[in-house]
Amino acid sequence: MEDSRVPASVAGWPLYGRDGELSKLTGALTGSGYSGLIVFGRAGVGKSRLAEECLAVASRAGFRTGRAVASNAAAAVPLGAIAHLLPTGVDLSDPVRGFAAVAEAIRGGRDPRERHAVFVDDIHLLDATSAMLLRQLMDAGVITLIATIRTGEHATEAVQALTSGETILHVGLDAFDLRRTEGLLQQVLGGPVARSTVRDLHEVSGGNVLFLRELVRGALENETLTSDGEVWEAVPRADWTTLRLAELIRVKVDAVDGPGRDALELLACCGSLPLAALEPDAPQHVLTELERKGLIRFGTDGRRTRVSLAHPLYEEVLRTGVPALRHRAIQLEQADRIEAFGARRRGDALRIATWRLDATGKADPALLLRAARLAHYAHDHPRTLAFLNALPESHHDTGTRLMLGEAYFITGSWDLADAVLAQAAESASDEAERIAITVTRTTNLLVSNTPLAEILEVNEAARSAASSGLLRGPLLVNEGFIRLASGEPVTGLELLDRLEPHADQALDRRMWLCGAAVRTLGLAFVGRVKEAVDWAERAHAAHVLTDEEARPAHPAVQQGTMVLALAEDGRLEEAGALCESVSADLALHSPLLRIFPALLSARTQWLAGHPATARRMYAELAALARREHQVKLLRFALSGLAACAAVLGDTEAAGNALTELDGLSGGAPGYFSVGEEQLGQAWLLAAGGHFSRARDVLMNAADAARATGHVASEGLLLTDVARLGGADAVAARLSGITARCDGELAAVRARLAASLAAGDPNELLSVSEELEALGAHLPAAEAAAAAAGVWRRRGERRQATAASVRSGSIAQAHCEGARTFLLDTVRAAAPLTDREREIAALAAAGEPSKEIAAALTLSVRTVDNHLQKAYAKLGIATRRELAAHLGQFGPSGPSGSSGSSGS
Repeated sequence: MEDSRVPASVAGWPLYGRDGELSKLTGALTGSGYSGLIVFGRAGVGKSRLAEECLAVASRAGFRTGRAVASNAAAAVPLGAIAHLLPTGVDLSDPVRGFAAVAEAIRGGRDPRERHAVFVDDIHLLDATSAMLLRQLMDAGVITLIATIRTGEHATEAVQALTSGETILHVGLDAFDLRRTEGLLQQVLGGPVARSTVRDLHEVSGGNVLFLRELVRGALENETLTSDGEVWEAVPRADWTTLRLAELIRVKVDAVDGPGRDALELLACCGSLPLAALEPDAPQHVLTELERKGLIRFGTDGRRTRVSLAHPLYEEVLRTGVPALRHRAIQLEQADRIEAFGARRRGDALRIATWRLDATGKADPALLLRAARLAHYAHDHPRTLAFLNALPESHHDTGTRLMLGEAYFITGSWDLADAVLAQAAESASDEAERIAITVTRTTNLLVSNTPLAEILEVNEAARSAASSGLLRGPLLVNEGFIRLASGEPVTGLELLDRLEPHADQALDRRMWLCGAAVRTLGLAFVGRVKEAVDWAERAHAAHVLTDEEARPAHPAVQQGTMVLALAEDGRLEEAGALCESVSADLALHSPLLRIFPALLSARTQWLAGHPATARRMYAELAALARREHQVKLLRFALSGLAACAAVLGDTEAAGNALTELDGLSGGAPGYFSVGEEQLGQAWLLAAGGHFSRARDVLMNAADAARATGHVASEGLLLTDVARLGGADAVAARLSGITARCDGELAAVRARLAASLAAGDPNELLSVSEELEALGAHLPAAEAAAAAAGVWRRRGERRQATAASVRSGSIAQAHCEGARTFLLDTVRAAAPLTDREREIAALAAAGEPSKEIAAALTLSVRTVDNHLQKAYAKLGIATRRELAAHLGQFGPSGPSGSSGSSGS
């Protein structure tokens, strides 16, 4: 019985992930026109399993079936691989007569309509006599052949003749790349899958779809892969191994013995190793055979050739079969061997310390310290913690405590981090160390949701204790970072502007790089967009050129903050592509490094008008923020999720997100931005037809953004007011923002609001083209829709139709099913005004005229008059008919669109 927790689509998952592929293949075999199916691909991708499944389908279709496995040993004897399939008593001394006799014997005494299917695995190893016999049986219509060939293997002429021809169906079976893995997972799970989960499953499966299927089924059954209703996500560091998958792998690896088995166990216990470390125990031909079987792979590391297991899953399965004492002996032997070689490679100390610690629970303190530093510089924080926690207390000093505090901070153990960093501050004798400790400690406090006043108090205490202005300067920069991150961009930037123009001029390069990333965000938020782009490019270049040991984080962090600057400069496509690059670069790093770039990624997709993509990103961000206890960022994630769901018409999901948002403790704004956390509430109101209330929410949020100097957020919020029918109220204010913001997006937004307010269809089309060129697809489609509405009201049908076609084309190509106030212009059957559409939407939702009048500050008579006009235009007579009509076209948009909301 299938587990009820496994989605039906997974329970019936096509074995190799190609929708309908198996039925297509077997249909070709069981129908007419094909005499054989050849599956080819590299080792380990599941060729044999696909062929077996085809054979099983053929059996269910009425075929009599047989199977054989070709091998080098069987090839030494003519017909050795298929002898068990041949009828007894047939004399094969004369091949011509013997082959005919075999065909006759198979046919004889049975229904002539009965069909036969023969599966030969690794047919490239088949002897020539067997190949010739099978070919004749196929040509005579006696059998249908199903076979596998390993890519790159040489086959004899007889086998080539057997496996070629127009009646042979060839199917290539290769490992999936990351994109195809993601597509398959979304298909079978029935919804979006977190990108981190996609990457994990792709890495662990190695692109092998058979492995992928078993991994997903096992994770679902173990409830380590779950959906929160928005996105499927695996728990961090999930154990992917399942009993069935382990057995599949064990069958493969248990077929290896002797030196080959020793080599596999060595790699399982020690990970990737230099070829020289394996050669004493496993000769070259043994390793070559292991590679041919798809069990190991070779790579390069500088001038060294390295060997590793072909799949991470092989390591897990093999290690469970290695006795504890042998495991210990293998690791210690390899540690001794690399030390004997001189341990000259940079990573050698890491490997030796890992093996000794794993094998014995202890290691030489000097070795542990060296390994900890290497792990720290490589941003491998779990291993940094393992090495430093194994270090005897007597060997700890201020430097090790700083490393330990940073590792605890980045891995989310904030209380431990603060305790260790406070201890480090007490033992510090060098002021430069005190500065570094203070910066790390205040960042840790900021991330752990500590009140701003307490964080500033820690920073100010260290600044007051500094002996010179030169040393106090970096702590003023740090205060700028704290204030900027806490929603004070103007004050924060005044302090961050103290940063030297170039990293080479900085007293502390690590601090300069940290401050540089935050300064990029500040510049973009206050409208200094061009400067933000230039600064981010300079900061990234400096980060790349910085020696790895001096880097505070991966250089992609600088690019992550550049995303905001590029988006505000109207380079949305470039910003989106950079998001993908940053996401890939930071995939294996701390969640804290990924979380803010993830927010900017989702925001970029929202600006571009891709609500389904943005919704998935906000859902992933929400899940990550929950795990990391990042309440401030969770507020933005939930609001963005609600806004996207509302625009897509999923008001239930939008309401659920806002309910969770309302239940969060503390009402303080999130990091960096102010006002944007109201987007979800506004767009959910709009989805229900409450356009006036939605505009009020956005205006209040825009006022809050303006009060704190968040020019970018203010512009975004005011633009949405214009998109929801309030262009008259915000056009002048958006025009004023262009004097404070040099980003191209701000300028085009101002022109959009002005053209909506003026009701100028030609200008609206021009703005639509500008927005499309920037990559702002939904606003571009809305502008064209608004132009169509104006022309329709004027009776200029040709122009209205052309604008409608343009709007629909952009929306269909890019906007992922969005339903908005302006976009529904091109869907409506009659030209309602904005006010008529707003009142009609509320009436269709069941609200009485008296309540509508109160909500819109109108008289009941005015409301009823608008309703009667709407009825007349739509050719209906009742509210029930109105609800049916608006249900067809969606309640969230007007039929007209000048931007005026007059009665």
